Amino acid sequence: METWTVETDDDGGHLEVHSFRPAAEASIPGASGATEAPGVVLVHGTLVTDSLYWPFARNLSVLLGRPVHSYNRRGRGRSAPQPPGYSAATETSDLLSVMEASGSTDVVGHSYGGFVALQAALRAPISRLVTYDAAVSLSGNLNGRWRPQLEEAVTAGQLDNAWAHLVQGLGTAGPISYLPLGALRVLSILSAKTRLGSEMRELLPTAVLEMRAIIDADSHIQDYAELKTPTLMLSGGWSPAYFAETGRQLAAAIPPVDFAVVPLQFHEGPLRPGKQLAVRIARYLARGTAKAPSP
Repeated sequence: METWTVETDDDGGHLEVHSFRPAAEASIPGASGATEAPGVVLVHGTLVTDSLYWPFARNLSVLLGRPVHSYNRRGRGRSAPQPPGYSAATETSDLLSVMEASGSTDVVGHSYGGFVALQAALRAPISRLVTYDAAVSLSGNLNGRWRPQLEEAVTAGQLDNAWAHLVQGLGTAGPISYLPLGALRVLSILSAKTRLGSEMRELLPTAVLEMRAIIDADSHIQDYAELKTPTLMLSGGWSPAYFAETGRQLAAAIPPVDFAVVPLQFHEGPLRPGKQLAVRIARYLARGTAKAPSP
């Protein structure tokens, strides 16, 4: 793995990028070798850093025989903080900056990252795009998922209460999402003793702005009529149903979009062990290349 930095188009902005290649040979970050295929950029979701996606990125790189570049979005790791006026436009510009700097043509986005990737595809050419449980708001369908109590709790420093409202509102934590708020607050206290739980609590302020960005970018199906990128929208068989419903609606109305359910997968599918999801995604991306991945 190589770690490097991409400068963004706002003053002083920068992003921490981690690159995976199928061969062990070192290369100059951001510069493709003469025989290196164009890369794939992986965009992560909310309340996590890109480090949780490294095994998935490595698997995808090996399957495709191409470099895969994951990066910490704003407010994480060594990337710049979320700037004043943060919005979906901030994220799409960042993604396009990483694509240009890394010589990448394809994008894979998970959850909020899928939303960012779709927004970017409306602004600039992307060869092929795969989303998994893309958090897209269509005709206000996610308004009910946004809880003002989340922002109020974060502002008051009540992070256990904020985490409980986020998990219950989004429903992305499987059966845990349906527990009463009091039980979720207890789970938050217990998880804070782990590295991952502590990291998630620290990222709660970024989740507030990201949820707002999704709601503010609420759109209608016809807003995607100009999408030209061949796109595969996937949803986990055990993910909240609203992700699949969005994918089905877009696939039914927008010709370049296909939709499929991946059986036996939760919302956090890209973060779990195994290669099933990586193989599914690699096969779709490989349609635009000469190399077909093998499991």
